[in-house]
Amino acid sequence: QVQLVESGGGLVQAGGSLRLSCAASGIRFSYNRMGWYRQASGKQRELVAAITTGGSTNYVDSVKGRFTISRDNAKNTVYLQMNSLKPEDTAVYYCYAPARDLWGQGTQVTVSS
Repeated sequence: QVQLVESGGGLVQAGGSLRLSCAASGIRFSYNRMGWYRQASGKQRELVAAITTGGSTNYVDSVKGRFTISRDNAKNTVYLQMNSLKPEDTAVYYCYAPARDLWGQGTQVTVSS
């Protein structure tokens, strides 16, 4: 079955941390560039972070220095470590494999002030 399944979201206080995971199945994970997007209520979905097959990364300016994307090809999993969380990070976070145009179901992250 071809799918991406996210986990790790939840409710956290401002300044706290969460680690999101995205497990891939049915795709050649190590051959795929991967990304994390988020969509806050009433706003457009935006790219948060991406990682290439070779491990190069890029981030939206608002999360630089706070979030880290990584991948474990042996586990077919991509991670998003989120530190120093802010209320404006509240959103549904989605995993995406652009070569397959494949989205996960999303996981809610809520940061309270």
